Amino acid sequence: MNVDVHCHAIVPEMLRGAGGDEPWRPAVTWEDGAQVVAYRGKRIRSALREFVRVERMLEEAAGEGVDHVVLSPWVNLLPFALPADEALAVCGLQNQALSRAAREHPGRVSALGAVPLQDPERAADELEHVMALPGMLGVETSASVQGAYLGDDRFLPFWEAAERLGALVFVHPTTKGFGLPVFEDYYLWNTVANPLETAVTAAHMVTAGVMERHPRLRVLLAHGGGALLALRGRLRHAASFQPQARARLQGAFDDSLRRFYYDTVTFDGDLLRALIDYVGPERVLLGTDRPFDMGTTRSVEEVRALRLPEAQERALLGGNAERLFGLSASARPVE
Repeated sequence: MNVDVHCHAIVPEMLRGAGGDEPWRPAVTWEDGAQVVAYRGKRIRSALREFVRVERMLEEAAGEGVDHVVLSPWVNLLPFALPADEALAVCGLQNQALSRAAREHPGRVSALGAVPLQDPERAADELEHVMALPGMLGVETSASVQGAYLGDDRFLPFWEAAERLGALVFVHPTTKGFGLPVFEDYYLWNTVANPLETAVTAAHMVTAGVMERHPRLRVLLAHGGGALLALRGRLRHAASFQPQARARLQGAFDDSLRRFYYDTVTFDGDLLRALIDYVGPERVLLGTDRPFDMGTTRSVEEVRALRLPEAQERALLGGNAERLFGLSASARPVE
């Protein structure tokens, strides 16, 4: 069973008009063969494949050799800018809908939900509810929440709950960059700012000691960890002599980096191979970043092109996901 752990969806219950006209609700239409997402005054055309209908998503995935998808929210629908009470309601709506999608497609769909991480105590409580829902494996969060990166001590109640519950926490860039004008040029907000965001928050978590103090955490970094692999030498060197860099971290920097999980969305075979060599094949999972233009339709081919030993290839394509989440290939409907 080939398992895609990086697949975004807008569940129908979140759409404009499905239950109200709140400004956080998007509208999704098809115009002249192109999908358009209308959201907060913008018309977004970067979602090239199916974004709402799970049945259609599964058809597209099957055509690319993917048998099982782990759905996660469109990052813009993580309601971290809303007041905590309203955000909790939005998360609950989304979580119930994602669980329903998993129940309606047993053996082919699992999901990651959302929690109001701007209030970490409430987020920890909601994570309990998420993990009790059928088909839910954990939650997605952006790399920063209201400007705070994920190594901040305010998030400790959430990390403690995630470790205790065995929840996967999928860390994805906010897609808003760093507010620098240069990232508005040449699509750099996506090609450069996104992977930098992931690297910043992962490095923050490591140097703050989060991964070291919570060794059973399951944290998945989008896009192969972003720019993290390229920065490991500088981070390691700083940790060897700079007291500020070592203020919270007791052990080796690389040990904490190897506690993360990473998806395969790198678009570079040499980089993906280097990532596997560095963190181990058991820490890398198949991803597509469906349905976006910066996603891949060749995820399975890209892994097979590495010509890894058979056991390693099987681990990346689905074995790691099956082991982590207790998925069973035998549960997939026979076609």
